[in-house]
Amino acid sequence: MTLKKGFMAGVLSTALCASAVFGGAAATGSAQAPEKSYLVVFKNENTLPSGYQELIEKAGGKVSDKLEKVGAVEVSTANPNFLTAIKKSSSVQDAGVQKKLYPESPAVEAAFTPEADASADLYNSLQWDIKQVTNNGESWTLPGGTGKSVDGNDIVVGVIDTGIDYTHPDLKDNYAYGKSFVPGYPDAMDQNSHGTHVAGSIAAKGRTMGVGPDLKVAAYRVFGPTGGAETAHIAEALMTAADDNVDVVNMSLGGYDWFQNPEYATKDTVADVRLFNRAIQYAIKKGVTVVGSAGNNAVDISSPGKLSGDDNGSTHRSPSSQSMIRVSAGGQLKNLAFYSNYGVGKIDVIAPGGDLGPNYDPATNTGRDNTYLCLATIPGGGYGYKGGTSMAAPKAAALAGVIIAQHGKDKLSPSQVKHIVQSSSEDLFKNGYDGEAGHGLINAVNALK
Repeated sequence: MTLKKGFMAGVLSTALCASAVFGGAAATGSAQAPEKSYLVVFKNENTLPSGYQELIEKAGGKVSDKLEKVGAVEVSTANPNFLTAIKKSSSVQDAGVQKKLYPESPAVEAAFTPEADASADLYNSLQWDIKQVTNNGESWTLPGGTGKSVDGNDIVVGVIDTGIDYTHPDLKDNYAYGKSFVPGYPDAMDQNSHGTHVAGSIAAKGRTMGVGPDLKVAAYRVFGPTGGAETAHIAEALMTAADDNVDVVNMSLGGYDWFQNPEYATKDTVADVRLFNRAIQYAIKKGVTVVGSAGNNAVDISSPGKLSGDDNGSTHRSPSSQSMIRVSAGGQLKNLAFYSNYGVGKIDVIAPGGDLGPNYDPATNTGRDNTYLCLATIPGGGYGYKGGTSMAAPKAAALAGVIIAQHGKDKLSPSQVKHIVQSSSEDLFKNGYDGEAGHGLINAVNALK
């Protein structure tokens, strides 16, 4: 899919993880301008400058949230001249209209028809993806492979998503805790299904299994049942997870930013990009391995990206960092899924995300076989098929968790964990590194051996 110049400026869509929305409706007539949400990122990366609140107020804004540990604030104001005013300050690095990320439907999904026997094992019959990563469960027999660290401390994977159904029979024993960053929704209970499916791929233990069936999962809910999440709230969730001493964070979400093109987001998106980068680095410095999905637009996200259409500007996948693990999606036949993004220098590894089988034709939507999708937990104690890079990333996050479990909590740095994930992967496609599979298909047995 290529987005051309004629596409409505300001609205960008992804096939699974999120959409980035820029700008807002302009005021008409004598009506008062609506309030907008802005990000102001200061030059000091570790604290807020003295007098920052007075500075914001003089520019016509009001601080609605502060992210002191990364030197940024969220501001609300109806003043159309706020950006011009605030950018005059020598203490400001970047400022811009804050964008939102919206959870969307997976690239592909299908309902699962329950079997007559409500206790029937589903892992053995349908979870080809978990078998692919674990070599048919062999990794669970290796030291650390069950997800328990050698010193007895639990390894926790933070899931920044739509929440988790912590009552699900396959997840309740491995649920650590939950926190919500959604205004008006204090509970971390999943009301969407995306986060519960992601959590099941990590640590389900029941009729379905996760890559690390004794890992713990913690919900950091940033999405409500239908709404979006501001950059600041996602960054806050990531930093909170780091402060909570989780071992791994999975972010199956994202959007895109365009640079050097006034029709799309230009310098105003730099504040969002910089805030994400600081939040990711904050987590990594605190020992958290951060994993993210590559996106589902079937395009090259290297710079300049094809998402820019006929334009010459560069495309940025957000949130992203060279220090995190970026995951593309593969199919049961160890192919690149038809929807998965790719790009040299942007993809670290590939993991099973599911597709619709070898006979599926995306152009005609014929030959579909849902059993090639990924089956995992959904709210209400049920199961569902989904396919997307959001389904691939948590398998890499779980692998990071079991690697940490084998070596012991706080024994490996995130860069060392990333190196093991990459170096133990199965080479696919071109010899060595390539933009489709990165360093290769993740393999828990190789990683633990």
